[in-house]
Order: sequence, then C-alpha cells, then structure tokens
Amino acid sequence: MINTRIENANAGFKRNRSMKALFVLGLFALLMSPLQAREPNEVAVTQLLCTSRTSSGQPIVLPRKDAQIVASVYDIMPGAAEPIHNHPYPRFGYVLAGILKVTNIDTGQIDIYKPGSFFPESVGQWHSASNIGGEPLKLLVIDFIEEGQSNIVPIK
Repeated sequence: MINTRIENANAGFKRNRSMKALFVLGLFALLMSPLQAREPNEVAVTQLLCTSRTSSGQPIVLPRKDAQIVASVYDIMPGAAEPIHNHPYPRFGYVLAGILKVTNIDTGQIDIYKPGSFFPESVGQWHSASNIGGEPLKLLVIDFIEEGQSNIVPIK
C-alpha cells in the first residue's frame, strides 16, 4: 500500500512536471510565433540614391509638358566609348555590370561608377562615357523627356 502511494505520488509528480514543461513550451511557442512570422524579410528596400542635383551639381528639372519615361539597357564592350554628347533632359544611370567612366568636358570632372551605382547625369553639359573595365558594361538608363524628343545631342 505504501508502494502504491509512492508510485501514485511519483506518477503525479511526473505528470505535474510534464504539464509544466508543456505549458512552458507552449508559452515559448506562442511568444516566438509573431517573431518567426516577421523574421524572414520577403521585401527588403535599399535606397540607392536620394538627390535633387545631377552628378555635376545642377538642380534636376523635369520636362514641363507631355513627360515621357524611356528605359534602355546599354551594352558597352571593354575599351569602347560613347562619343561626346549631352542631354537636354534628365537622365539617370544604374550600373548592372562592369565599370563606367564619365568625363565631363565642360567641368573636367571625372566619375567612376561600379555595379550598384545609381547616378543622375549632367544636363546640357558635354561629356563622354567609356567602359574602363575588363568585362562588358551593362548600364540601365532612364530618360525623362518631352514626348517624342531625343535625349542625346551629339557634338558637331
């Protein structure tokens, strides 16, 4: 009879300990579930640039009428260069691959852009661009122009 009471007490103690462990585990799971729901970032935003000025310090002014956005990808081979030109409207570049060198003829400023660089080009200033890297340059270009207009003026 004493053995039965001890066995019953031990069983009760084990059940009580198991219930406490289950309660603590349940509470832990309950508290952790909101953290786990938020932990994997499905959307991450990385700001690349915030500016109101071009690469040469000019204020960015958008077209006044019939604005149009044109997005293009330029593929420039190693050592190749674009002829000297300027842009009458705002143009933005994003280097996807390679190394871009932009030489501003009017100011003498030289800028080097690597993958991940986002930049506003100068407006109305003569400049050239070249791939100074050993691999093809891939450049995303976004122009804000007046509808039907070109954003490249070659030097004459």
